[in-house]
Formats: sequence, structure tokens, C-alpha cells
Amino acid sequence: MSEQSLSEFMAQNLQTFWNLTGFNNATWEHFVMLAVGMFFLWLAIKKNFEPMLLVPIGFGILIGNIPFDAEAGLEIGIYEENSVLNILYNGVRAGWYPPLIFLGIGAMTDFTALIANPKLMLVGAAAQFGIFGAYMVALALGFAPDQAGAIAIIGGADGPTAIFLSSKLAPNLMGAIAVSAYSYMALVPVIQPPIMRLLTTKNERLIKMKPARAVSQNEKIIFPIVGLLLTCFVVPTALPLLGMLFFGNLLRECGVTTRLAKTASNALTDIVTILLGMTVGASTQASEFLTSETIGIFALGFMAFIIASASGVLFVKLFNLVLPKGKKLNPLIGNAGVSAVPMSARISNNLGLEYDPSNYLLMHAMGPNVAGVIGSAVAAGVLLAFLA
Repeated sequence: MSEQSLSEFMAQNLQTFWNLTGFNNATWEHFVMLAVGMFFLWLAIKKNFEPMLLVPIGFGILIGNIPFDAEAGLEIGIYEENSVLNILYNGVRAGWYPPLIFLGIGAMTDFTALIANPKLMLVGAAAQFGIFGAYMVALALGFAPDQAGAIAIIGGADGPTAIFLSSKLAPNLMGAIAVSAYSYMALVPVIQPPIMRLLTTKNERLIKMKPARAVSQNEKIIFPIVGLLLTCFVVPTALPLLGMLFFGNLLRECGVTTRLAKTASNALTDIVTILLGMTVGASTQASEFLTSETIGIFALGFMAFIIASASGVLFVKLFNLVLPKGKKLNPLIGNAGVSAVPMSARISNNLGLEYDPSNYLLMHAMGPNVAGVIGSAVAAGVLLAFLA
């Protein structure tokens, strides 16, 4: 090869290399999304907002928004068939990851507070008004019914449920819905306290609830079995989520599968959380994420979360009107009806202690909190039943 031919060959290679670099393929949208990913990492690392979720999602956003030539056939993008990221993303798109997360949630959740005081299930149910309220508003704004249902589930503050339902009803909106749901879950300590203060009086915040009764081991074993039969006979479409939730709880409570319960609640949940968070983050490619629909989804999701939090608090206030004096509920536990376990319950407890350092509400708040997990899955099943 002559010296001139060699120089032309090298120049052509350099030009090809430059054409494939992120610098050459970058647009302003990529930098916007990279900034969003950085913001998520900042919230998780510096502010300690749900780091187990926001670190994988935030870094996933960085991965998904590295610019590259989509027409080069490199098979590296999350939406390119046969790429590694695309294979991992199948767990989100096909709805594999959420039931596995629910298995882990069941294995690490103590339903004692709910078993001891079953009426707290009503508080968890009341908080689901946010889902159906947002559904009506989304329809009024022109979203298709299936899209409206997928968006509305954000009000349950349950990331896995939001991913499961959106994968069935509106796969094209799943990235925005998932990021919105997890964002509001992480911002529970910021969003909920002002709502709780606004809707309660000082005297209501000082209500002390009686200690819950003791719950026997037999009751704990029977609960997941009866819970599965009651909920899934009514809403069979929620079976993938509720089936795994109650199965995980039975592993925890039956006393003979301790190793399986530990695996489900620790190693398995951690692995699936990593894969779920990273692939959900990577699915927010600028071309798919930066749309007018995304702004609407975040706005509707925020509204749904506000309605859900307020509905729980207001329902407790209404419920207290028919409860005898010694059995009234502290309305501060109403916010815990959303499915952000256990953060919402901690917010109830922290706010109660702020007004009375001796008023511990955590165990009482865990009742509606775990009821909210069941309620959001049931709501998802209802939406799936008449929209799929």
C-alpha cells in the first residue's frame, strides 16, 4: 500500500470512528436526560431518597442516553433487538420483574398490624381513590382508556405495579410511567407532610391509639392463604402480583421455609431490583422520553399521588365520626394507605412524634401501609380486567 493510500485509509478510519462517537451523535435532548440521571443520583446519594431504587434508575438513565448511531447496527441500545440491554429489558416489557419483586415484598413484610386491626384495610382501600380519580382526569384530557389506566396507577406509589400494568396496557409509555412512579415514591418525605398538616388539626394529631392485640402464629399462616383466595377470586387479573405477594409472606410465616424466605427477601429481591431499576432508567432514551405526553404523565401522576395521600387522611377523619371515643384512629396514619412501604408509615410516625414525643404511630401506620400494597395490586387488576 502506497503512502498516499495508507494516509487515505487512516483518514477514512478516523472519520468512521468519529461518526460513531457520542460527541458526533449527541443532541441537546441527550444532555437534558443525562442531567436528569445526574439529578436522580444526587437525590439518592446526597439526600438519601430511596437510594436502592434511584441509584440503579439514575445510572440507567445515563446508560440509556449515551449518544450513538442507531443506524449503524451495533446492537447496543435497549430498543435494538438482540442487544444485551434489550434482553434484560424483556423482564420489564414482558412483566417478569414485578411479580418477583412482590415475592420479595411478601417475604419481608409483617402483616401483624393489619391482622390485629382489620379495619385498617379500609384506609388502604380509601387511598386508591387517587388511582381512579387520575384515571377520570386522564380520560378527560384525551388519553386513550388503556393509557389513562396505566398512568393512573402511579397514584398507588407502587413502582412494580405501575410497570406491570403499563407493560400490559401502554408499553410505549412505560418508561415515563415507571420513572414517575419511582420519583414520587422517593419524594414521599417531601410531598406527604404538608398534606397531612393541612388536612388535620392539632388535636387530631395528638390522638393516641391503643396498642394492637397480640396475633397468633396460626393467624399469620392463615392470612396469606385466605388473602390470596379472597382477593384473587374477586380480581383474578391481579394474580401475578398478589399470588407472589402472599406466597412470599407464607414462606416467611410458615416457619419451615426460612431459607427460602431469606433468599426471596434478600438476594433475589436485590438482583431483580438492580435489573429492574437499571433497565427502566435505560428505557428513558431522549427520543422516547422527551415528549409532551411525558409532561402530562408526570403531572397526572403527581395529582394522583396527592389525591391518594389526601384520601387516606380524610377517610380516617370520616371514619372517626362513627368510632367510639376510645377507638378513634389518628388521621396521621391515613397517608400510609399508599403503597410506599415502609416510608409512608415512617412519615406518619415522625409527624406524630413531632407533636407528641410519646406518640409512636409506626406499628399502627404499617396496617394501612401493607393494605395499600394489596390495594394497589387489586386496583391494577381491576383496570387490567376492563381495559385489556
